[in-house]
Amino acid sequence: MDILAALNDRQKEAVTCTEGPLLILAGAGSGKTRVLTHRIAYLMQEKGVDPYNIMAITFTNKAAEEMRERVNRIAGFGAEAVWVSTFHSACARILRRFADRIGYGTNFSIYDTDDSRQTMKSVLTRLEADQKRFPPKKVLAVVSAAKNRMMTPADLSDEAVSRDDELYASAYKMYDEELFGNNSMDFDDLLLRTVDLFRKEPEILNAYQERLRYICIDEYQDTNLVQFEFVRMLASKYRNLCVVGDDDQSIYKFRGADIRNILEFEKYFPDARVVKLEQNYRSFGNILKGANSVIANNAGRKEKRLWTEREDGELLRLRKYQTAPEEAASIVRDIKKRSAAFGEGYSSFAVLYRTNAQSRLIEEQLIYANIPYQIIGGINFYSRKEIKDVMAYLKTVANASDDLAVKRIINIPRRGIGNTTISRLDDYARINGLTFYEALTKAGEIPGMGSAAKKIDGFVLFIRRLRALERETGVTALIETILKDTGYAQALIDEDTDESRDRLMNLDELISKARSYEIASESPTLNGFLEETALVADIDSMDSNAEKVLLMTIHSAKGLEFEHVYLAGMEDGLFPGFHTIFDVDPEEMEEERRLCYVGMTRAMKTLTLTMARERMTRGEYDVHKISRFVEEIPPALLDEDPESRAVAYEKKTKPSEDGFDIPVRKKPVQMPAAFKPKEFKVVRASSLDYTVGDRVTHRKFGEGTVTDIKDGTKDYEVTVDFDRAGTKRLFASFAKLEKI
Repeated sequence: MDILAALNDRQKEAVTCTEGPLLILAGAGSGKTRVLTHRIAYLMQEKGVDPYNIMAITFTNKAAEEMRERVNRIAGFGAEAVWVSTFHSACARILRRFADRIGYGTNFSIYDTDDSRQTMKSVLTRLEADQKRFPPKKVLAVVSAAKNRMMTPADLSDEAVSRDDELYASAYKMYDEELFGNNSMDFDDLLLRTVDLFRKEPEILNAYQERLRYICIDEYQDTNLVQFEFVRMLASKYRNLCVVGDDDQSIYKFRGADIRNILEFEKYFPDARVVKLEQNYRSFGNILKGANSVIANNAGRKEKRLWTEREDGELLRLRKYQTAPEEAASIVRDIKKRSAAFGEGYSSFAVLYRTNAQSRLIEEQLIYANIPYQIIGGINFYSRKEIKDVMAYLKTVANASDDLAVKRIINIPRRGIGNTTISRLDDYARINGLTFYEALTKAGEIPGMGSAAKKIDGFVLFIRRLRALERETGVTALIETILKDTGYAQALIDEDTDESRDRLMNLDELISKARSYEIASESPTLNGFLEETALVADIDSMDSNAEKVLLMTIHSAKGLEFEHVYLAGMEDGLFPGFHTIFDVDPEEMEEERRLCYVGMTRAMKTLTLTMARERMTRGEYDVHKISRFVEEIPPALLDEDPESRAVAYEKKTKPSEDGFDIPVRKKPVQMPAAFKPKEFKVVRASSLDYTVGDRVTHRKFGEGTVTDIKDGTKDYEVTVDFDRAGTKRLFASFAKLEKI
């Protein structure tokens, strides 16, 4: 086939530029996946590059699978040798071969979010930390941010300026030691340890540089510092690095993504070529005009403007409601009417929102209307109790050093091994420098174990039998044996409730997953299965063929597209949130605006923006005005239906004619002329002990140089060029900068 035939001029330029560093600025819906896949095919067919020397990295398993299928279809024979994967999968694959070079066993476990939380909870308990002040999730976020910046516990300790900071550093150190002792890694470790491996073992790095001579990175705007370093090291020898991304869609700062990786690409690769893809193939013209008008208000971006040859289509539909329940009911009513009017299935409709909490009201209305739906971002399949129980058995078989997995199943199902016995075993293991499983094998030697020793011996023998079975059969047979011989499945059958039947169906699905893995894999192994299931993201479970309305946060919707999109909750205080509105760092608002841009550009045919004047938060009603992002859209692009405006309150709740219940209150909240939360009050700094040119330090951003000071009406506005965090503009009273 003619690889270039179906491409526009800019796409052809991106595909044929094969040597040296290349930055492809790919706007939303501009065909970046097509460019990537055609570029790989061009390398193979026109440049004669061995597919074994090509690597393509993206962020989700779903995207990697789609890219793999398209590369195979376009390039044909030999394309299966191209290394297509996610960052985490690629690093896990490397570490499975060489983790022993940095002190781990190659059979290491990969901890999911729940595993990490349980481990951190144990660490905080040993530190005697107040877990209300320092919840495990919060501490893990600090640890993850440190790992994404390639900081060690010692680095975090050196940065500490308070007792809280010192506790975070201590928790990080103990958490890492716990994982290392369990021969386990969390998601961040997969990247960090691979970079460690490359630094400590140059010959291994060189081997991968020789193999991966052409590297393509998708969604480059979402990379963090450690991912940048991983890519930089791999590409440093041959420098044939192609990165594809859109700075206007950088929305994962909270996960450590650093927009500077794409904005400053030419700084790190001065000879880089830049190609802009601005023609959009997804959305009608008015949607693009509206999105362009919003994102144009960001200062920290590379100039580009999406355009399309498609028709303008409908105006952007703006709908205002008095209450959030009324907003939800009207969205669902509109979906039902438009689905019937245009003969489109429910899968054509998506409701996007800023926070997960917004889904409840919409979900209730969909249930009332008997409309099928799917929420993306709910409980992950692999987070369900019965699945985690079986997976813990599998992890124990693969890696008995994983104390967390062993402790989870030591008494599941019940074997009469109580908490006192487990604590005694745990103490014995710690005193003697053993893993928990090693302590189990010595139960008969531990004083005070009594009759529990025999029960523990039975458990150990069962695990040994499972190991032998795994070598002889495979993962599917192993799961079936666990469910049968432990009596786990039979107990659920005997329970005979709706919940137990659902749990049995989940276990059946796990068996199906194992079987599918064994069929698809050339060399199926238990470690391979555990690795694949550990790296599944919420979006990977989305069934694109199901006729269901999709509900998800805008973050989850990135990379997807829908015929009809509803952006709910377009209110100041919600989107953007108050924490962003009153944050003195302009980058926070710019990230929120990018998130709005991403939400708008998911729409293909119609985009509906909705807001509620009143919304209940923590049991109290807040009054909001329309989002400033909506106000950035030219009025000529908006269709505001006057019938969507607030309706009079009724004395009691009544169903509407079409059956949609709209809960209302008897007494409406009066909207004040201007709403301003009391808690956000700027107190002016009386004086400053630093001036332009001075070196200062900030608790969050570290050290930097003061480049400008303005005497504003509310407070001094100080601009600082931080060594690590870049340039920030801060209010002096909030920043609490200290002169070095």
